[in-house]
Amino acid sequence: MSAPLAVAVSGINASDNPAPGTGVARGLREDDSLSCRIIGLAYDALEPGIYLDWLFERSFIVPYPTADESALVQRLLYVRDRACMDVVVPTLDSELPFYLRNAEKLRAAGIRTFLPTRAQYRLRAKEKLEEVARQAEVLAPRQRLVNSHPELVEAVKELGLPVMVKGSLYKAYFAATLDAALGCFNKIAAEWGYPVIVQERVEGEELNVVGLGDGEGGLVGLVAARKMSVTELGKIWTGVTIRHPALEEAVRRFVAAFKWRGAFEMECIVAEERIHLIEINPRFPAWVHFATGVGVNLPSRLVRLALGREVERESDYPAGKLYVRYTLEQVADMETFQKMVTRGET
Repeated sequence: MSAPLAVAVSGINASDNPAPGTGVARGLREDDSLSCRIIGLAYDALEPGIYLDWLFERSFIVPYPTADESALVQRLLYVRDRACMDVVVPTLDSELPFYLRNAEKLRAAGIRTFLPTRAQYRLRAKEKLEEVARQAEVLAPRQRLVNSHPELVEAVKELGLPVMVKGSLYKAYFAATLDAALGCFNKIAAEWGYPVIVQERVEGEELNVVGLGDGEGGLVGLVAARKMSVTELGKIWTGVTIRHPALEEAVRRFVAAFKWRGAFEMECIVAEERIHLIEINPRFPAWVHFATGVGVNLPSRLVRLALGREVERESDYPAGKLYVRYTLEQVADMETFQKMVTRGET
């Protein structure tokens, strides 16, 4: 009898700015036919996922990929040996470049991934937005990349208020005044550096799509949702599933045009049939478990693709299903924290 499949998932920080990892893990846990053990990869001993023992069987601290790439490779090989890891699912923008550069090295060591190509990853850059929108046959808001206060002032004058002020990797803020835009610029630049993106504010409904491409132009599944309320950081708090044929066709055109491989999220503003592409994210969003909850288990399908298995492609989900995020208090033993601090694993 073969050993159970072991899947490692990163991004298990389920705080007020939740990462996608716990949602991915819940999807894997809820697929009885996959029957896998789930390993958490954390960057800090206080990441909540470490203490969700009903979800993660084991957890390991790993070094930041931007700090020492070779150290992270060695740590992943250690996790493979200790926990028999078969597949790793990275879920954070900041770590994807590392996994793209080292995918073949990991595969040679028996660790599978299913990720976008490097060229596809570059499409997530805000300056590529118009190109992606053109291929998907949708619109794109005007935007400017700025590196200073004077450049920001000029961008606001050109685009007009209100605007969205965004980091190149994370964070997006609405600014109704120039002073507010300057404050958002300072906040993003201090945390994430330059350039900062100033984007035209487009009116309409905010619709997001989570999906999965097979790397050959085929769509493996999608779910579209309308944001009903969001956090200060723009994270969805409540949402509802929708069916929007024109938006779904745009997603299919995007996947076919770029032969997208792996998970993605498309953020759009839709007014009637006018679709503005706001952002492309080359990984699952934090709300990915919503898709699993309405019958489209994308994390499970991604793992099957990583293993070269047959995968379901149906996206027959109902409209009008409500998603409500909530906080959950978990009581754990202090011993778990001490093990993570001293040994780097549970």
